[in-house]
Amino acid sequence: MAIDQTIVAENLAEMSRALASAQDAELIEGFLFSLFTPSEADEIAKRWALVKDLAEGTPQREIAKELGLSLCKITRGSRELKKEGSPFKRMLEIAGYEVPERPVRRSARPRPMLAEEDGDGESCEDGDDLGG
Repeated sequence: MAIDQTIVAENLAEMSRALASAQDAELIEGFLFSLFTPSEADEIAKRWALVKDLAEGTPQREIAKELGLSLCKITRGSRELKKEGSPFKRMLEIAGYEVPERPVRRSARPRPMLAEEDGDGESCEDGDDLGG
């Protein structure tokens, strides 16, 4: 199924404005659970969890194991968090998390990787998203 960028952009912008105006966490939570299937809610929750873990310095392989996500998705989340003006970073700060300028790295056993790869040894593509 092809992605209609116009529909995506218009509707995400409208929902964003509505959510920003709602100022009612219970209403927003109920809306999100109504909007997403259980599987989609699981994926969204894991995306948020991985960004929090990255900001806290949790090693990517540990996050992958804990959340059952590929390293490609976690690497993309890491790149997004490091971008200047990162929406991930701004949302974490709004949620009350302290996000260091450069995420803290906990010590993990280094493992050389050939280019970017996910947990199955497959290479990551730029189009990979943070989904499951």
